[in-house]
Amino acid sequence: MTRPAPAAWALLVALSFAGTAVAAQFGQRGGRGFFNTRLATADDVDGGFHFCRVVFSSGLGGDADGGWNVDWPRADINLSVRLAELTKTPVSRDPGGAPNHWLVRLTDDVLFQCPFIMMTEVGSASLNQAEAVRLREYLLKGGFLWADDFWGTYSWDWWHGQLQRVLPASEYPVVDLGPSHPLFSAHFDVKATPQIPSINFWASNGGETSERGADSAVARSRAILDAHGRIMVLMTHNTDIGDSFEREADDPQYFIKMSVPGYAYGINALVYGLTH
Repeated sequence: MTRPAPAAWALLVALSFAGTAVAAQFGQRGGRGFFNTRLATADDVDGGFHFCRVVFSSGLGGDADGGWNVDWPRADINLSVRLAELTKTPVSRDPGGAPNHWLVRLTDDVLFQCPFIMMTEVGSASLNQAEAVRLREYLLKGGFLWADDFWGTYSWDWWHGQLQRVLPASEYPVVDLGPSHPLFSAHFDVKATPQIPSINFWASNGGETSERGADSAVARSRAILDAHGRIMVLMTHNTDIGDSFEREADDPQYFIKMSVPGYAYGINALVYGLTH
């Protein structure tokens, strides 16, 4: 895929002024509450792109302050808006023009209508046997999972333990992705995995980006690949890229410093997932 001219980057930055009003408008639909938790069904399938967020249970031994609903629904809405603005992807919309976004469980049949699924704060995720079996089936059929917003060693170990119930490490080892991987140039030219803290951490810690200090000093893109070398599971560790979508309209400086690189990476992840 041909990378866009530098003008595409200029457009992304310009959206901090022209587009945040749109994002703020969508953001008024709700924050992190549970105001519209209807799960997607087959009747919702319309051929367009839907941001698919996985609803999962959190384990008592997990390491997280939240769960599946962190960044929801604004991240889902705003990333869908930007995907429509910055690519030619046909995004499904409701009669009012807002992007349709789905909540799905791993055991729902509609999962297989999602070419991409998102899980956040997976450092708390607890998968039962039925969920592990269905997620494995989804991934081996060509699905794409992006796991984001988990920090530090304990959180990684917890999630990796859950993931091995789906894709055992003996068969599906985790690899680190560097800037030479096609994901980093799928649409924008991204030089490294951006370390993006939550806006609250960023604002209260003088612009620091590592939420767990030395234990999360380096943001990493890690992945599990299929037999053809394509990403099945993308894991952005020691970073909260979802917050760059959710909170884009809350602070102009946060948008410039965090949302611009966050969207560049996020659009790349979606374009890669939809085309590989």
